[in-house]
Amino acid sequence: MTVGTVPGWGSSLDSVVVYARGALCRRLARGVVPPDGRVRVTGLPRALDPGSLRARVLGASGARVTEARVEVEAEPYGDGVPDGLRREVDRLREAHAAAQARRDRHRTLIEEVGGLRPVPPGRKREDPHRRTPVDAWLELADFVDERLAGLHARLAELDEALRLAEHELDVARDRLDRASTDAPSERVETSVGAVLVLHGAEEAEEVELELEYGVPGAVWVPTYRLSHRRGDGSGRLVLRASVAQRTGEDWTGVRLALATADLGRRTDLPALRSIRIGRRQSAPAPSGWREPPAGLADLFAGYEAAGPAPLRLGSAVGGAPGSAAGGAAVDLPVAAPEPVPAPVPIAPPAFTGPPQPGGAYGAAPEAFGIAPPAPQAPGGRSRAGGGAGFGARPAPAPAAPGAAPPPPPPTVGPPRPSGAELDYASLVLAGPEEPASRRGRLFPGSSSDAVAAEYRRRAEAVAALPLPPHAVRPRASAGSFDHRYDAPARADVPSDGTWHTVTVGEVPVVLRTEHICVPSVEQTVYATLLVSNTTRQALLAGPVEVTVDDDFLLTAALPTLAPGGVRRLGLGPAEGVRVTRRTHLKESTAGLRNNVTVLDHRVHVELANRLAGPVTVEVHERVPVSSEPDVRIEERADWTAPEDGAAPEHHAPGTRVWRVELPAGGTAVLDGGYEIRIPAGKALVDGNRRS
Repeated sequence: MTVGTVPGWGSSLDSVVVYARGALCRRLARGVVPPDGRVRVTGLPRALDPGSLRARVLGASGARVTEARVEVEAEPYGDGVPDGLRREVDRLREAHAAAQARRDRHRTLIEEVGGLRPVPPGRKREDPHRRTPVDAWLELADFVDERLAGLHARLAELDEALRLAEHELDVARDRLDRASTDAPSERVETSVGAVLVLHGAEEAEEVELELEYGVPGAVWVPTYRLSHRRGDGSGRLVLRASVAQRTGEDWTGVRLALATADLGRRTDLPALRSIRIGRRQSAPAPSGWREPPAGLADLFAGYEAAGPAPLRLGSAVGGAPGSAAGGAAVDLPVAAPEPVPAPVPIAPPAFTGPPQPGGAYGAAPEAFGIAPPAPQAPGGRSRAGGGAGFGARPAPAPAAPGAAPPPPPPTVGPPRPSGAELDYASLVLAGPEEPASRRGRLFPGSSSDAVAAEYRRRAEAVAALPLPPHAVRPRASAGSFDHRYDAPARADVPSDGTWHTVTVGEVPVVLRTEHICVPSVEQTVYATLLVSNTTRQALLAGPVEVTVDDDFLLTAALPTLAPGGVRRLGLGPAEGVRVTRRTHLKESTAGLRNNVTVLDHRVHVELANRLAGPVTVEVHERVPVSSEPDVRIEERADWTAPEDGAAPEHHAPGTRVWRVELPAGGTAVLDGGYEIRIPAGKALVDGNRRS
């Protein structure tokens, strides 16, 4: 039964899981199982990975799927297929070409008129000289000037019309490029389906199938929206996702999930094999290779004896039958082919053991003991007798003149074919019109593989899409852990390769407003939000739109927030809180012989709150850190060192913190300092740092 006679079932896309790169789609199909159990589920995208197709029967039915294969069919479009954007581009392209042709013809006319010159008539040698009337010259010049003035005015109109036509064509092309790739881009409709074989189904039983497959060309990044009210310790953090996909099918009304894992990561495990010493060795794993049948060369002896088929003039030479150039078909004699030598039996190459994990499929045929195709002589005949296909023995290498023939390789095991050669259903039997080295043997390959690879290459171009501001790739922010986020409602994401925002859900967070200033670096107070993740799911890094009291404040960068973690989110300068810092340094000596230099640093900080409510201000200062035991540093302030692990950010050594509660309209004065004692042997002349 051919694919065309297999009953087709329609399918609908139900759910999609978008990974860091790529997506896993799930389709549902329902129908009555035919007597032979073969059905074709349609609606699959052209860029899907055939190796990722999985199918199973849902429900309590006794039917099961025993075979699943991707099939591609192509047919021309009917007249009723809408193609508005492409038709509009074609119409505007023709209009642009017509406008350009009119402009070019008008320029040619201007050149012709501008080239008008008075030409005197020919004069014989015996004829006297004649005077040229000046009025005729002037009239011709006036005619040319008047004509050129009108032509140039018309040329300006044609240039403007051409510019408008070019602009409209560019706009239409841009709309076509941005259109969804779910619509076909060629004049031939290509439909992709999955041919399934079901067993165990009862007669006329209706079953529901689930198809799962992977597609490239889908990416996502997290985004957030944070709503906060002043004086409130809680907030609403809405998790959203910017999703872009160019998989070739529109995701309409699908259940969407987002994952940070890598869909194409390796999952095979390395296998350590034993080393055996002795005659008894473990049997090699079956390779799937079979010896070619005996007498394969004699199968086509009658075909060779009949000679080549005559060329049909009119079908192969003169064009289509019945045409004026073709007429009746005429047989043309062709020279008889040269005799082909019988293939020399060659022992199979040595078996080098099973392939390494992750490197078996897709390797070169030489890695498995299979020789590449023999070189072709003029006329399509092979110069070597051995074949290069599935089940063919490798051809021997040409020996140097006068050299001894190489010893035959040891017959340890059969060659190991590649993954494409093990796909038995896709192997094609070479017919008698093929070269002698390929006749009667199975070869993988289909022209649709290259087309599918081109579709996948176009789909993967979405990975180069520029990210939104402050956005971070999920793999870069997730670290060594993988997370998944499920959207509560169904969503629509067209296949146009642009970013689309999808709401994933609301995350409860605990917020606390604090103000931070580092007056030794900048005398400005900054407002911050301490965000605490009280859920059991991590929050990835990404842009967050902060709204305070229903007023949009700014878009900031939210760092990665682990479950139970606390991070600080900056909101910008707080103009209502002022800080002033003054320092004083006094240098003296101490000791019995004044051999100790004493540097006394005094720090004076003033804070003022001009806001309508109380604020908490954290003032950061620093003290020197010494690695020399003889250099002593004595602090004279009530500041404290930040505790390790308690602060949401990392502090440099020597950091000291003042925490001050300022009421509305209140002020505070902070005095501190430190004293550095440096022995004379540790001091550098003019080298002590003073600030």
